[in-house]
Amino acid sequence: MRRKIPSTAALSAFETAARHQSFTKAADELAVTQSAICRQIASLEDFLGLRLFRRDRRGVALTEAGLAYSRKVTALLDEAERDTLELMAKGGQGGTLELAVVPTFATKWLLPRLPDFIEAHPDITINLTARTRPFLFADTGFDAAIHPGTAPWPGTESEWLMQETLIAVCSPQLVAPRKKLTAADWRRHTLLQQSTRPYAWREWFASRGMSVDGDMSGPRFELFSMLTEAAIHGMGIALIPRLLIDDELRRGVLVQAAAHEMPGDRSYYLIVPESKVHDSALLAFRSWIARQAERHRQALNARRP
Repeated sequence: MRRKIPSTAALSAFETAARHQSFTKAADELAVTQSAICRQIASLEDFLGLRLFRRDRRGVALTEAGLAYSRKVTALLDEAERDTLELMAKGGQGGTLELAVVPTFATKWLLPRLPDFIEAHPDITINLTARTRPFLFADTGFDAAIHPGTAPWPGTESEWLMQETLIAVCSPQLVAPRKKLTAADWRRHTLLQQSTRPYAWREWFASRGMSVDGDMSGPRFELFSMLTEAAIHGMGIALIPRLLIDDELRRGVLVQAAAHEMPGDRSYYLIVPESKVHDSALLAFRSWIARQAERHRQALNARRP
């Protein structure tokens, strides 16, 4: 059965014209005449049976249908280009994994360990893209995701990696090491807030049997990397998963403001869509990251009294 797909030339002309909102600029980019662009888009509109552009004396503008279609066409052409470049670069060998990751975990935990995977699997390329919130794999080109959460994603398999443990940290100039802070002391300090976890400080204090006024007040930051830098520069006390600041604690640029550690309500998972569970490159990465997570957990347990 013949596929009902427009020609690649027509899609390319449309994507370029839609991006520039101009047939003339599209012609310049593709090194063809403006009339060639007009013919390709006219043929595409005839194929679809609807108008993609509004035309007037001032130029062209996308219709609502054209705008929606341009987004999908751009994503498809980008994916085709990425696959083509991968095939050319690898000569048909190995593979590429597109991973969606929460930024601070990727920077502080995954990337320092990734050279070990690359050494063991030089034929597999790992591409990382920051994503802070859940998404549908069907709407993206991702092969897997590493995400902290509490609930499974529909249509996926999850590999549990580790649970986070929240600790209060600050600059050593802000709170003297080993000083025990009372509830009154805590009220005098600025509590740095993580914008997606507005009740984190309240829960942390409650786990210590404390109640502190103003536990939801203070500057808000979206990423833990921002919280970390704010704490290092003495802006206040931050509540951060230990696994994201091991290096800062070792270097002494951050210290614990209290010895208390609270198991967080979130764990980190490798999330794999069911359609990808047998992918050979993904199986190799899944096995590797599971071993890395196990070593991390063993090292954490060895540090506990």
